[in-house]
Amino acid sequence: MATRKKKRFAVLIVALLLGSSVMSIRIAALHSSQITQYRGASTEIVLQVTTDPTRVAPKILGTAFAPTSFSFIGQALEVDNRYSLRIPVRIIAATRSVDGLLPGQKIRVQAKVLESKERRVAALLIVSHRIEVLTPPSRWARGLATIRLGLRAASGSGDAGALIPGMVIGDVSKQSVDFKNDMRRSGLTHLVAVSGANFAIVSSFVLWGMQFLFRRINYRLCATALSLAAFIALVRPSPSVLRAAAMAAVLLFAHGTKKGRDSLPALGFAIAAVVILDPFQARDPGFVLSVLATAGLLLLAPKIRPKVLAPPIAAMIFCAPVIVAISGYLSPMSVLANVLAAPAVTPITIVGFVAALISPISPPISSGLIFLIKPCAAWISWIARWSSQFPVFTLKTGLYGFITVALLVLFIFLGRAKVGIILVILIICLSWVQRFPAGDWHVANCDVGQGDAMVINLHHHRGIVIDVGPDPQLIDRCLHQLGIREIPLLILTHVHADHVGGLQGAKKHRTVGQTWFGNINAGTHAQIGGIKITVEWPPPTVFDDNPNNSSIAALFTSPDFTLFAAGDIEPPVQAQLLSHIGHVDIYKVAHHGSRYQDFNLIRELSPAIAVISVGTGNSYGHPALSTTSALTQLHAKVLRTDVDGAVAIRAHRHRLSIQRSKRWMRFFFWS
Repeated sequence: MATRKKKRFAVLIVALLLGSSVMSIRIAALHSSQITQYRGASTEIVLQVTTDPTRVAPKILGTAFAPTSFSFIGQALEVDNRYSLRIPVRIIAATRSVDGLLPGQKIRVQAKVLESKERRVAALLIVSHRIEVLTPPSRWARGLATIRLGLRAASGSGDAGALIPGMVIGDVSKQSVDFKNDMRRSGLTHLVAVSGANFAIVSSFVLWGMQFLFRRINYRLCATALSLAAFIALVRPSPSVLRAAAMAAVLLFAHGTKKGRDSLPALGFAIAAVVILDPFQARDPGFVLSVLATAGLLLLAPKIRPKVLAPPIAAMIFCAPVIVAISGYLSPMSVLANVLAAPAVTPITIVGFVAALISPISPPISSGLIFLIKPCAAWISWIARWSSQFPVFTLKTGLYGFITVALLVLFIFLGRAKVGIILVILIICLSWVQRFPAGDWHVANCDVGQGDAMVINLHHHRGIVIDVGPDPQLIDRCLHQLGIREIPLLILTHVHADHVGGLQGAKKHRTVGQTWFGNINAGTHAQIGGIKITVEWPPPTVFDDNPNNSSIAALFTSPDFTLFAAGDIEPPVQAQLLSHIGHVDIYKVAHHGSRYQDFNLIRELSPAIAVISVGTGNSYGHPALSTTSALTQLHAKVLRTDVDGAVAIRAHRHRLSIQRSKRWMRFFFWS
């Protein structure tokens, strides 16, 4: 026993020394590269493409949408016609000339060199001009691209058509932002990422088919290994794919030897091999999730009954601590969603793989095969949409959430069921106490980052929405949290993206009635559900060319509160509104609380509560100290979304109470 412990200790020491040495060598090579001399400067660089350029999710740049950009990794081969090297770099290109590049091609770019937060690359290259293609793609790369494009074309349109390439080869280029969010919230994102499960399904199919050709298990495993290599080539041998292949090899070993627990050393070997080849995988959450999911299938799945529930439950339990630490929430519906989706995964993966292979040869047959599995893909799409509508259990992102869930998983794995149940009950009770919003509310301001989004409650899941922020996911999450299913009136104050960028998220699964957006003028009156609305600005004629000063500014009056929502109007307009509004209970402060305020108007409004919708750490300096000081001097309660999070205000005959979503004790809640 003592000898065995010494051997284990020696292996651990060797592993630590080897891992730290490899990591140190790689980091030193990145930091000492000649390309680091050009940080902050623009220079000419020759690159070899390593990964396919992928479209970056739309972002807000100031008050407008940023131009379409593509991101990919490449190897820098030559810098400034002076240095020859071979070092990995990340490229962000705001030019469509990179779309369609294939791995292996060489290009010349004029790029600005910046320091990258991504540890695995030496620099971040920003490319804004058209690139020069130096070499065409190889015949092998063109052949693989033809297969991928053939599957993409045959899969058709809609969410089901976008799902098939993702499940087969990890191609998510056809998926909308809304659909990706549904998949993430329902716990089904792993289906559209090339993981060990994809390799295991394809390899298990080949292993089953080889029994009709070979009697010996060794020959079957060799044929399976060849199919695994072919699949790697098709989905691109990126680090994440090689990681998934290593995990799948462990599961195949377990299947071939029929000794699950004896495959743990194989899992350890796979981990070591991947980390030695690419030490930065040790810092990659995806690698951790792959390892934990595989360990769950090996250790916990055999203990779970019934067997059909074992794989998703085991994988989710082992991955839960890391998922919470990254995303901040856990979906209880994900277990049911995975169980319901499980029967459709294998046929889509296998038939889709065959359809992809034959698409260059016979597109009609490929389309026919896709037609057979389209109902399965539609089934999974429906499950994602349905399960994403349920609340998710949100824990504070980072260390607190990780520790809490890790302790719960440990109790479950060690068989301390009673302790685990008590902990779960305690967490549920705390989450109910800390729910947001708790009870009735009349006015809420969503936390949408650097943007505006306010909701007036009309009850019965109905609300007036004033602006929708920059991010569809954030406004959808907020309206879901507030229980809003119908929007009788949607007011988009002006054209800036930080006020209208989230429009699709606001409309998602909701009925929208009338929309005010550039079609309403001062003097307009309306009444919806007991809320009287008076539009104070803009006038019928153009005031100036500043879009902020064309904002819809309106006064909302009810028996319980008065609210003035000012959009982004600036001092020239604010001065025009003096003596038009008077005292209000709630003031949605103009232009995110910037320094551009008419303090005479603020004194006239003299609000009890001033709401400032602003993003944490924004580069504009919002809100300005002069603005918040002026409000506090009037004894107004200043609520800031960067500090208080989303806020809900309850009013009864002009007596107001406040609830904030950001509280220091708010560790567990439903959203």
